[in-house]
Amino acid sequence: MAEGDDIPADHPRHDSLVTRHRIEAGVDAGITSKQGLIAEGRGEAFDYLLGERTLPSADAAARTAAAHLLLARHPVISVNGNAAALVPDELVELAGAVGADLEVNLFNRTDERMRAIADHLREHGASEVKGLDADARIPGLDHERAKVDADGIADADVVLVPLEDGDRAAALADLGKVELVVDLNPLSRSAQVADVPIVDNILRAIPTVTAHARELADADRETLRRIVDDFDAAEALADAERAIRSGDLS
Repeated sequence: MAEGDDIPADHPRHDSLVTRHRIEAGVDAGITSKQGLIAEGRGEAFDYLLGERTLPSADAAARTAAAHLLLARHPVISVNGNAAALVPDELVELAGAVGADLEVNLFNRTDERMRAIADHLREHGASEVKGLDADARIPGLDHERAKVDADGIADADVVLVPLEDGDRAAALADLGKVELVVDLNPLSRSAQVADVPIVDNILRAIPTVTAHARELADADRETLRRIVDDFDAAEALADAERAIRSGDLS
């Protein structure tokens, strides 16, 4: 039984409690850093203000992200400790649906955490996990997130970056990579620089992207390109900010 699965589905704080349990378990397993607990609390506050729901604009962003991943020459899903703890099955499922690589990338990087996360993803069905070679660097970063695989993020044309990762998001944007960002804070650097900001809880966002990818699996490139071209990132961010500022939690 996964951590938090014993919480009744009709509990009014079900999703929040499941998330907290998974992060706590991630810390105990050496997957998530203690700083990840703080990051999760910050995200949960924004989710509460959003009414803990997927906005139509976030759903449209998820659909656009799916189109980008299907159009990509080499899509890569970047995985940090919180993402690995929260949605390992969902990340593996999405990677399979769009033919993406999974690559571990951490700010608080140690060999032990890198191996623990890679092993965790393999236990949840991943056949290959990148990030441990670290034989390339992202220019402009002076910390551990700069370390990437040459045949992974360094070579990718489209990168999905779940959860806040502002400095690296900006550096990847400078390299001309298409960035798909899952971030509950529409004012964060990562959301602001993203080609596609998905302002939603990662527990909802990743399965939504996967569902859209399966729906669009047989679409031609012209259809996918039209979805990409019609998306307005600034309007998606503005819509999320309006929802947060309105205080309508119904």
